[in-house]
Amino acid sequence: MAAGAAPLPPQLKSIQHHLRTAQELDKREPVVAYYCRLYAMQTGMKIDSKTPECRKFLSKLMDQLEAMKKQFGDNEAITQEIVGSAHVENYALKMFLYADNEDRAGQFHKNMIKSFYTASLLIDVLTVFGELSEENAQHRKYARWKAAYIHNCLKNGETPQPGPIGMEGESFADAEREEAGSSSVHSGTAPSSSSSTYEANNIPTSNYTGIHIPPGAHAPANTPAEVPHNTGVTSNTIQPAPQNIPLVDPSLYSAQSAGEVRLTPEDFARAQKYCKYAGSALQYEDVSTAVQNLQKALKLLITGRE
Repeated sequence: MAAGAAPLPPQLKSIQHHLRTAQELDKREPVVAYYCRLYAMQTGMKIDSKTPECRKFLSKLMDQLEAMKKQFGDNEAITQEIVGSAHVENYALKMFLYADNEDRAGQFHKNMIKSFYTASLLIDVLTVFGELSEENAQHRKYARWKAAYIHNCLKNGETPQPGPIGMEGESFADAEREEAGSSSVHSGTAPSSSSSTYEANNIPTSNYTGIHIPPGAHAPANTPAEVPHNTGVTSNTIQPAPQNIPLVDPSLYSAQSAGEVRLTPEDFARAQKYCKYAGSALQYEDVSTAVQNLQKALKLLITGRE
């Protein structure tokens, strides 16, 4: 993995998959690719910005980011963090929902495993905008665990258990020990000794006893419910989720702003975020998500409550 012509120093091995994901998304999701590299640069700076090889690599990566910023300078998702955050989150959760739907349907394949793992990497990327929500932190843990669990089952000739069942007593540490030295899940290539799919220094060792993601609650309201573009899946059994357009809350038709309602700066920021989520969802033609978020914004602005 390289930024420009600079090879990735061993000290920065933990960011290699975020950079590979950026390369894979350069053409179809350049905004997400940009933030993957931004995350990699920020993380790399924290790891080692002093040794010559790391400094050279990070300098090349910084140049690449500057070039992308100029190229997409008129894109709101690059110039406004709140738009960028919504865009990356929607894409990450779109990947998660696709993999989760396949898992619950018992459709186990390499592309689904990769989607789980890529979703976890993209949720890592969301930390460039601030602390993760509890919901996204849970999604990241679950997605990374699922990727390791299903990959290990298929490798060992076992049938994975769909959904949250089967998490009890498992841990990322167990999965990482199984996967040390393998790049097959993320890249689709044969295992090699130079890279690993599950980095030991990135994967928590806590187990998943007590973490439950019930049906219907496994994807937040702002999750587009479609199969990701260009995933390479050829199975005829995979179909995009149907659009279920939510009913407009009738109370919004007659709601009037009470005289005593005073919106705080935080209220305005939340309303703006809902609108950005709606706009990002429409990029994926996800009308249901757009309507839900617009209603949330409208209710907040009218009543001062969510």
